[in-house]
Amino acid sequence: MKILIFPDTEQAEAFVALEVAALVSKRPTAVLGLATGGTMERVYGRLVACALDQDIAFTQVRSFNLDEYWGVAPDHPASYTHYMNKRLFQPLDMHQALTQLPNGIAADADVEAARYEAAISAVGGIDLQLLGLGANGHIGFNEPTSSLGSRTRIKTLTQTTRNANRRYFDKAQDVPRFALTMGIATILEARAVLLLATGAAKSRAAAQMIEGPLSAFCPASALQLHPKATIVLDADAARELTLRDYFEEVHPHGARASVPPAHRT
Repeated sequence: MKILIFPDTEQAEAFVALEVAALVSKRPTAVLGLATGGTMERVYGRLVACALDQDIAFTQVRSFNLDEYWGVAPDHPASYTHYMNKRLFQPLDMHQALTQLPNGIAADADVEAARYEAAISAVGGIDLQLLGLGANGHIGFNEPTSSLGSRTRIKTLTQTTRNANRRYFDKAQDVPRFALTMGIATILEARAVLLLATGAAKSRAAAQMIEGPLSAFCPASALQLHPKATIVLDADAARELTLRDYFEEVHPHGARASVPPAHRT
């Protein structure tokens, strides 16, 4: 894991947006794994502004979102399909045929999950997977105790997760109990992973993910196994890290590590 701690939320968000923009600028046909939720709203706003300012075309980019609520139609204002269309796909003129989310109203959840896995494999896998971090350590909708070898499937959401998503629905009883989500093994197959966590509410989960044992109790801890995982935190999200001083010594203010030339002694 590469741990980057930024002094504030704005700098952490800007870093993530610029990393995605740089990848697409270099590789216009990149395959992106995308996330939703409050953490990503401002990231996508910055990404859109950067892409338009620097004339970076997203028209050939393929994307696969982590998840979608089960039983929620794509045109529902609280669906992740609606979220992505509004915040990223439409502003960047991304082609609908190249952007995929799990179908939350498919006839059969298991069949849809298998289709989604096959679609990811058919394009050669994901180049860069964006992730947020749940306060209980979930990534995607892989709630605590999710198998570290899991694939795309339907998951029952915890009450904690449903409470966090309550603001997107008119009534508490409207918040879905289930979602289709990429599995942890699916996420780990991405060639690179970029996770953003900000705010004190994420500090315990961040510490468990980075320094805690590898455990299904904190699904995000599976990223310890990934050869190219970058964890981006603001100061508040990093507050419970035991090795924070070390991480900041390696990457001061989120800067890339600078290794001097070797000298013989």
